[in-house]
Amino acid sequence: MGKPTGFMEYRREIPADRPPLERIRDWEEFHYPLSEEALRIQGARCMDCGTPFCHTGMNINGMISGCPNHNLIPEYNDLVYRGLWKEALSRLLKTNNFPEFTGRVCPALCEGACTAGLAAEPVAARSIECAIIDRAYEEGWIAPGPPAKRTGKRVAVVGSGPSGLACADQLNKAGHHVTVFERSDRIGGLLMYGIPNMKLDKRVVQRRVNLMAEEGVTFVTKTEVGKGYPAGRLLKDFDAAVLCGGATRPRDLPVEGRRLKGIHFAVDFLSASTKSLLDSNLTDGKFITAEGKDVIVIGGGDTGTDCVATAIRHGCRSVNQLEIMPRLPLERSPDNPWPQFPRVYKVDYGQEEAAALYGSDPRSYCITVKSFAGDGAGRVKEARTVNVEWVKDGRGRLAPREVPGSERVWPAQLVLLAMGFAGPEDTLLDQLGIGRDERSNARAEYGRFSTNVRGVFVAGDMRRGQSLVIWAINEGRGAARECDRYLMGFTGLK
Repeated sequence: MGKPTGFMEYRREIPADRPPLERIRDWEEFHYPLSEEALRIQGARCMDCGTPFCHTGMNINGMISGCPNHNLIPEYNDLVYRGLWKEALSRLLKTNNFPEFTGRVCPALCEGACTAGLAAEPVAARSIECAIIDRAYEEGWIAPGPPAKRTGKRVAVVGSGPSGLACADQLNKAGHHVTVFERSDRIGGLLMYGIPNMKLDKRVVQRRVNLMAEEGVTFVTKTEVGKGYPAGRLLKDFDAAVLCGGATRPRDLPVEGRRLKGIHFAVDFLSASTKSLLDSNLTDGKFITAEGKDVIVIGGGDTGTDCVATAIRHGCRSVNQLEIMPRLPLERSPDNPWPQFPRVYKVDYGQEEAAALYGSDPRSYCITVKSFAGDGAGRVKEARTVNVEWVKDGRGRLAPREVPGSERVWPAQLVLLAMGFAGPEDTLLDQLGIGRDERSNARAEYGRFSTNVRGVFVAGDMRRGQSLVIWAINEGRGAARECDRYLMGFTGLK
């Protein structure tokens, strides 16, 4: 694939970022595009390895290696190298409904398993993927393609995040009449309101939603199934239903002072900020502002990074990000070999911006909040922390132990809890009588996606727990396949 010696002749190149102190003044995406020639060179780096782990999606020691969607990465790399962009688009869309999303926000599991990464740097597969779909839109190659024939079957998809959209897209291609229910005022779920605009421009999301509407998918917003729309109606109004409501119950921090004003879940902070940005360019005041405040972000994942970057754009006075886990190593550890995804230290866009603005990385590791203190008027004033060390318990499992004398007080007028999600909300699942697994997720076997209620399927984070956009797309496609089989007795969906 590509040029057999390309990985030896060319260095890895990914799109450069706009300077941090420039980009924090706006909410636009911060990557510069690569030139066509640079992309062809990157495609040339895809070696004829014979063992393309990049698209295997295998589970190795509890970690996924390669793309869960089995994207045909060596093929589209080779086609870009040869200048066959339309053919590359065709290969890309065979397995991924929304490469414009994954090309921007996926952690690139494929690159972690790239064979070239053993000897040098991995192929820039995600950048190539994003360039293919962006060029396709620019050139007008992406056009509505409604099914030639309808089956007459009606399917409800509950939730319009990546799993719901992928499911709806596939079922519509199969010829079913698909209605997507979304409780928010805009379609997209976490793609619209959970990921900030500078990371995923909402015009990119809306462009895809508009295309799906032109292809025949019906979108119903401001309708929460299980509340305004009784869940039982799904079984009466539709021939089948697929639940893609996500794992939207945020993990809390039950410590002293938690109920003080100014302590919010990250998802509420991010979604309100994006909605106000889209509605009024942040002039309506209908968001949780960080302006002029000392901000504490609790949680070291992607959501925490998004909170850091958003708070900076609001004009916060300071921002610190607290993480209970140790800092990851600079290089792969012995128990994290290739082709597993490399669990190594990185500086993401939010931390880079904070360092440029305030002079240092905002993250502190092996630290936990013990309590919050107020200002006497019911608002948070400070966070009180203690350092921890990780030691093995009686069963050999690592557990945090407080370090005596490491107590510290942090000024904080805004605290954002970005510690992940504990599972799906109860209302919809309880009304339908859907069985649960030991983690409170909807119970359905991967590959079948059918629940204990006939005609009801479940996919995405509601089934597997908090995960990645690429996994949500994978599950949405799988649930659509099994739903189609249920409706028709066979399926041509992949």
